Amino acid sequence: MALIFGVWFTLRYGGEFGTEYFVGYLVEKSLSVDNLFVFVIIITTFAVPTEHQHKVLTFGIVLALAMRAVFIALGAALLALFSFMFLVFGLLLIYTAIQLYRHRDEDPEIEDNAVVRLARRVLPVTDGFVGGKLFTRVDGRRMVTPMLIVLIAIGTADLLFAVDSIPAVFGITQEPYIVFTANAFALLGLRALFFLVKGLLDRLVYLSTGLALILMFIGAKLLLHWAHVDLDERVPEIPTLASLAVIVVILVVVTVASLAKTRRDPTAKAHAGSLRAHDAEAGPDDTTEEP
Repeated sequence: MALIFGVWFTLRYGGEFGTEYFVGYLVEKSLSVDNLFVFVIIITTFAVPTEHQHKVLTFGIVLALAMRAVFIALGAALLALFSFMFLVFGLLLIYTAIQLYRHRDEDPEIEDNAVVRLARRVLPVTDGFVGGKLFTRVDGRRMVTPMLIVLIAIGTADLLFAVDSIPAVFGITQEPYIVFTANAFALLGLRALFFLVKGLLDRLVYLSTGLALILMFIGAKLLLHWAHVDLDERVPEIPTLASLAVIVVILVVVTVASLAKTRRDPTAKAHAGSLRAHDAEAGPDDTTEEP
């Protein structure tokens, strides 16, 4: 469906906009795979029953799309008003790329999420899932189920990914319609992709490295665009077709190298990557036992 739309869009609005859509879609799809990886970690961490996993995924995808729509509107308004936002977005992506590469062999600590910890601390949570319910009554007392905690974890993950992905696609195009459609088509395919390839995600051992390279490249592209607009028009910009070529090459190399690595070393396991280190240190609040 995304490809059919892209072909129609290209024929309707021309090759330049069509190329921007395809590059934006490719960037968002690659970032969405990492988003999917985190969904898998959350579902596994909380031991979500198989029959309820599709509900969690649907919620995550719908919430991600809603959040990104808000960020797209905000980003478009900021870029229209302040050209230096290209500099801000570029630096944000470069920082994210560096952090992701530094912690590429780690997974995000879902249980250590501040929002999740706060929810566990202030809300009475049942010991197990109660069907697909978010709330239930135990001995007359209203309690939340682990399903609500899962959705909170999914929501915070969606928020973090929106902060990174929207500046990335604005590095490809400044057309809000293209940004939104690229995001929408990238996200809408995740539910089917989860059940199709969740067993293959562990084999993409270099996924975080590839995403870090893509974010670094787009960050540099944004910095060059800012310099071209605000400093000197003689500063070169990276053409959209060149961006497409670079991103495709990175994704192909990452995929081939990952499959080769796991073939040579079956114990090799992929990680979603993290933006901060997770130490072995545990504070007194990090491990609380249920009464």
